[in-house]
Amino acid sequence: MKNILIVTGGSGGHVVPSTSFFEHLKNKFSVKMVSDLRGSKFINKNKFKYELIDVPNLFLKPYLLPINIFKYFFNFFQSISFLKKNNTNILISTGGYMTFPFCLAAFILKKKIFLFEPNSVLGRSNRLALKFSTKIICYDENLKNFPTKYKSKKVVIEPILKKEIYNLEKNSINQKKETKKILIIGGSQGALFFDENITDLITEISKKQKLEITQQISNKNNLPSIINKYDKSNISYKFIEFTNDSYELYNGVDLAITRGGANTLSELSFLNIPFISIPLPSAKDNHQFYNSEYYHNKNCCWLISQSNIETDKFVKMIFEIFNNSQNYNKKIKNLEEITKKNTWNNINNKIIEIIDEN
Repeated sequence: MKNILIVTGGSGGHVVPSTSFFEHLKNKFSVKMVSDLRGSKFINKNKFKYELIDVPNLFLKPYLLPINIFKYFFNFFQSISFLKKNNTNILISTGGYMTFPFCLAAFILKKKIFLFEPNSVLGRSNRLALKFSTKIICYDENLKNFPTKYKSKKVVIEPILKKEIYNLEKNSINQKKETKKILIIGGSQGALFFDENITDLITEISKKQKLEITQQISNKNNLPSIINKYDKSNISYKFIEFTNDSYELYNGVDLAITRGGANTLSELSFLNIPFISIPLPSAKDNHQFYNSEYYHNKNCCWLISQSNIETDKFVKMIFEIFNNSQNYNKKIKNLEEITKKNTWNNINNKIIEIIDEN
């Protein structure tokens, strides 16, 4: 039996898919998982066992660079020791700075390396590791910043989703509901902009449309103010925090307002929930914009720049979405079309085929 190590960490965008990889592989291979401290908070400790190896972000705090360089070299030798001790045959890296020491160690030990890139832009760590990887698994055939000379390494598959997502009821067309349910979710990084700005837009919308809101709050200090605004506007609401088990939030949602994280967009799309994407402007390589653009080009969502949001225009757009059933239903049909081949069994067979054929 092959021994596989999944190395992950950082944001939920890296960690959430790693747990799905684990679920897909655990019945056929011996699988272990490694995460850094930051990423460990997105792992359900009751479902997944993992080793903690904390890797510093070299450039996050420049004044700590000398210390972090020393730690990084220590992590590299720690990675070599871990791979040898566990007799690892295959490394699966979900990207991010924390995975690179393991990728480099696997290369030196002549282990097979599979990279995973859920975004529509090739991440920097994956770009560095691509040269000595076996394959890179991705969702977008037209991956930005991808060197054409490594085209043969690219394997495009349907988005890898949590198993529980497949058991949820999908959104359907022709729903004439008096109360519209809106999900506002900023992803694992949160969205202070949503706390401070989208909340005010929702109160404006509620003047003409009865709403039920499920909203991720990024800063708990904003909670009293938001509650006060929603109570005054007679809005039904529930506040949430981001977790790896966020699939329960999608039930009955008519429209989502979100950032451009690959996992969230994949889940919304699979469940036929049309969404308004407002990408994080500071996202590395503008990857959230390109993730959203992928769906926008297929007429599956609405895409807005954060800097271009104006209250009157945004409110008008929401009313248009809810009142123009033809456009809304077209989005749902397009989502159905692009996700129809995504089943747990299809993805499971594909992942195992990729691992086994090399």
